[in-house]
Order: sequence, then C-alpha cells, then structure tokens
Amino acid sequence: MLNLSILQMEEISKPRTHKSIACIPFFAGPLADLVGRKWLLLGNSTLFILGYILLMLGGKVWIILVARVILGLGCGSVMTVVPMYIGEIATDNVRGATGSLMNLFVVSGILYVYVIGPYVSYQVLQWCCLAIPIAFVICYSLMPESPYYLLAKNRKEDAMKSLQFLRGRSSNDVQQELSEIEKFLEESKATQASMMDLFKLPGNRKALLITTGLLVFQQLSGIDAVLFNSQSIFMNAGSSLDPAVATIIVGTVQFAASLVIPIIADRMGRRVILLTSSSIMALSLAALGAFFYVKMDSGNVDSILWLPVTALVIHNILYCIGFGALPWAILGEMIPPNLKYIASPIATSSCCAAGFVATYVYPYLDAMGTYYVFWIFGGCCVLAFLFSFFVVIETRGLSLQEIQDKLHTKKM
Repeated sequence: MLNLSILQMEEISKPRTHKSIACIPFFAGPLADLVGRKWLLLGNSTLFILGYILLMLGGKVWIILVARVILGLGCGSVMTVVPMYIGEIATDNVRGATGSLMNLFVVSGILYVYVIGPYVSYQVLQWCCLAIPIAFVICYSLMPESPYYLLAKNRKEDAMKSLQFLRGRSSNDVQQELSEIEKFLEESKATQASMMDLFKLPGNRKALLITTGLLVFQQLSGIDAVLFNSQSIFMNAGSSLDPAVATIIVGTVQFAASLVIPIIADRMGRRVILLTSSSIMALSLAALGAFFYVKMDSGNVDSILWLPVTALVIHNILYCIGFGALPWAILGEMIPPNLKYIASPIATSSCCAAGFVATYVYPYLDAMGTYYVFWIFGGCCVLAFLFSFFVVIETRGLSLQEIQDKLHTKKM
C-alpha cells in the first residue's frame, strides 16, 4: 500500500502533469471543430476514468506517473473545450457568470479531495474520484451540442432544438437569436481562418494577447506558492491545527470565494474585478514576504503572528474572485469562432506552460529564501495589474459580435 499524502503526490507529479496538459490543447481544438464540443467532452471522460483505474492499480511509481499524464491530457482537453462550449451556449448578460463557473468546479474538486482524502484509504479515494467522471457522462449526455457548432456544420434544425433546450423557449422565440448566430458565423467564415490570420489582423492579435496574457498571469499570481506554504504558514502563525484540517480550511475559503464571482462578474465588469484581484494579491504576497523576511532577520514575529494567515486567506479569496475564474470566461467569449481551434490551444498551452515553469522553479526560489518567492510572484501581480489596465478591454454585456467589433476598432 502506498503511503503518500495527497499534497505529496500533487507536489511530486504536478510539473509532469503540466507538461502533458500543455500538449493536448493543440489536438483538442481541431477535434472540437471536427466532432463537436459535446462529444469531445464525453469522449474525454474516458481519460479520467482510465487514469483513476490506473491509480487504483498503482502499486508502483511508474503506474502513478502514467496515470497522472493521462489525467493531465484529460485536463488539457477540458480546459480548451469547456470555455468554448460555455461561451457559445450562454446569453450575453450572463456569459461572465457562466464562464466563471469553471473555476468554481475546479476548487470544488480540490475541496472534495481535501475533505475525503485524509480520512479514507488510498483505494477508497480513487473510487470517490472515479465516481465524478462517471456521473458527468450520465448527466452531460442529456445536454445539447453548441448551436454555434451545429450551425457551422449546416445543421440548422438541430441548432434550433439546441437553442430551444438552452433557452427553454419555443422555436419562434429563438428564431431571432438563431439568425444572429448564423449571421455572425457567416461573417466569421468570410475571413479565411489560418494561423497567419490570427496574427495578421490587429483585432485577432489583441484577442490572443489578452487571453494568453491573462492565463499566464493566472499561473504567475503566486497561488501555487501560497498553497505549497499553507501548512507552514499556519504553523508560523502558532496554529496547532492538523495539516489536513488546515488544507480543508484553505479549500473551503477558495470554494466560498468562487461562489461570489458568478454573482458579480456581469455586474461589476471584467476589468474592475481583474484590477482589484491583482492589486490586492500583490499586497498580500508582499505582506507574506515581509513576514518571512522579518522571521529570518530577527526571529521575533510575535507581534505579527496574525499576518501570514490573514494574507493567505485574502490572497486565496481575491485569486478565486478574479484571476482564477475570469480568464477562462474571457477566453470563451473573445476568440472568434473561425479561429478558436487555433487560438484557444495557444492560450491554454501557454497557461499550462507557465504553470509548469512556476512549479518547476519554485524549489530553487524557495532555496534562496521563502520571502523571495512571495515577492517575485507579488511583482508578477503588479505586472498583471498593469496588463489589465492598459491592454484588457471590457466585455460585460456585449454579444460575441459586439466584442469582435470592439477588438477590431481599437488599435494595438
């Protein structure tokens, strides 16, 4: 029987998982246009099922690593296709809220494992994880394909049925929206989609820059540094909490914060939330770095024992509200349909590559001093603030066509 904690397994294999995630989007994007968003996501569930079955059988390290690579491939496909699907089925006034739900379910999964993992055997934990993709296949098989995909394949009747299901209306009530989607797709197809088109037009370049930049800054926001140090942060604060309880608290904070973003995403606007998120994360990381610097320099931190846990909680809340959720929503709505199979994989792979780099270099930065880790990632949050202020455009309440109009009327 393996005797590895959940956090140890994550820390050992996460760089390898990021590598496998970084490759798959370049296959998932074209496949989503070939077989459809729905069927690719359903088929992708077999990767998760296979991965967890291998983990059940895993009495050897190589089996665990193979399983983690397979699960990484599944994650990469999901991260590419889900934003596409959500961006195409949501109405204009709730697209931000529905797009941000992806992060809510990510942190829900993390909390699910944190709550169950410490109190059950290794085999039982894998059964609990295996139940999720099986339940997904059963539930999602009842959902419709994207009307955008169906219209792109000249399946107008199926697209109308999809819209009727999604909107809960009659065929007459969805006719106008169907016509608008059809017009949007015709205009998109008028421009020949190729890799060169992604970089040739200023609007396309800006869409790629915004989506890729936000996802890269998501990974450089210091979330891994905070999570890796969560147990030591609780100990430095004088807490006698069991490490398992400490991780559950962190997961609960992330889950609670992620519940907020669907409520505010389409009320406050994307840019305001991103600016608030990056600025407060930067301050939180600066405070964490200052705590560990003072502890290293003088050793006397009795008067500020409250600081690290407070900064940890604030950082996690603002990450989940802003950079943890919104980049995925923006990816789903900003890339034009005829370029999604090219642009979405580039953005998603850049995100995974940045996550791999951040995780890989973390031990080397930590060896220099924990405070360096927090200050460096805090500096990245400052850059994220500047990027959000000067580059990101507001898309709240805009249709997909209006977003494209806005991108192409603004110069780079």
